[in-house]
Amino acid sequence: MPKISHRAQNMPASPVRKLVPYALLAKQKGIKVYHLNIGQPDIETPKSALDAVKDNHLKIYEYALSEGNLEYRTALNNYYHSLGFTDLTTNNFIVTNGGSEALNFAISTLCDDGDEVIIPEPYYANYNGFASTFNVNVVAVSSTIDSGFALPPIEDFEKKITPKTRAILICNPGNPTGYLYTREELQQLADIALKHDIVIISDEVYREYVYDGKQQISMLEFPEIAENCIIIDSESKRYSMCGARIGFMVMRSKKIHDAAMLFAQARLSPVLLGQIAAAAAHVNDTEYILKVLAEYTHRRNVLVDLLNGIPGVICPKPKGAFYCAVELPVDDTDKFAQWLLESYSNNNETIMVAPMSGFYSNPELGKKQVRIAYVLNEADLRRSVELLEDALQKYKIEFDL
Repeated sequence: MPKISHRAQNMPASPVRKLVPYALLAKQKGIKVYHLNIGQPDIETPKSALDAVKDNHLKIYEYALSEGNLEYRTALNNYYHSLGFTDLTTNNFIVTNGGSEALNFAISTLCDDGDEVIIPEPYYANYNGFASTFNVNVVAVSSTIDSGFALPPIEDFEKKITPKTRAILICNPGNPTGYLYTREELQQLADIALKHDIVIISDEVYREYVYDGKQQISMLEFPEIAENCIIIDSESKRYSMCGARIGFMVMRSKKIHDAAMLFAQARLSPVLLGQIAAAAAHVNDTEYILKVLAEYTHRRNVLVDLLNGIPGVICPKPKGAFYCAVELPVDDTDKFAQWLLESYSNNNETIMVAPMSGFYSNPELGKKQVRIAYVLNEADLRRSVELLEDALQKYKIEFDL
């Protein structure tokens, strides 16, 4: 038998996707599964993006430039200028195959084997996978549901910094919590990055979807860390283009840019058709963004109110993105999520959620929590909460909780 690498053996399973086989089996039994587990919006992709792919006149699907084609990087540059970052040029962007590759490039550019990245938890579970790929250690700083998952005290970060620390990685607004960092919190992170000469990697892929009149504050707004900042961005959630696999890195540091370009060249090029679609989506997109924001705002309000109406359920109101981190009155949400797919149905329907044990460095911290994505329409969200409430009652009786 072939030998499997330690890297593969240590690669964590995705908490979002590990239950997929159980969902497939449920569907084969004729059960409808409401997918609350994954951030795949049901919002339609902009028609301009679809038409740009359909109507393209390419004669050859050639390699794109390793850094991304100039037409798309120009669209990105114009977009970031509209956000107020007028000092940027097309040379500040590296286009990647999704935000995931941008994160991989960032970690591999900054870190060697055994180095450390500090991340406030709970965090996007794939951060574990990205770090594990490069033998980088995730050092977690815990936030709590009681505070709505606010940034932990900056002293907690200071205590975790060692000679091996290379970066602090944040997601703003946050996946899985929907938390939106304040300017004061971000300033504290900028100060600590300067003090210890480490990099802030800021994952800002949900920038547009912020609620209650608030605005997302980018780490680019702190010019003092121009050499110590990488922005991770993506079109997947902005334009409901997850399958286009287009993301990008933004950085002012030429040193970091030139190092990351070596990895970009090694993987040859980002997706050509995805860039064509994304460039078209950025043209006159204000109406689209506002419409989607209004829809997510409504869904959030409906879902959070319904969830908090279930006895024993705790759901802080997200300030951004389209996820809720929810505490349930069960002993183990991994078991509960599997039970929902294997053993539960109501009128041949059930729900799929993402257990949050995989969103923490210590799985025990997430044992009573799930992430729910409000990427379904209002009627489906209402039905999903009905199913959750019914399932919790039956689970409690079955397992004598």
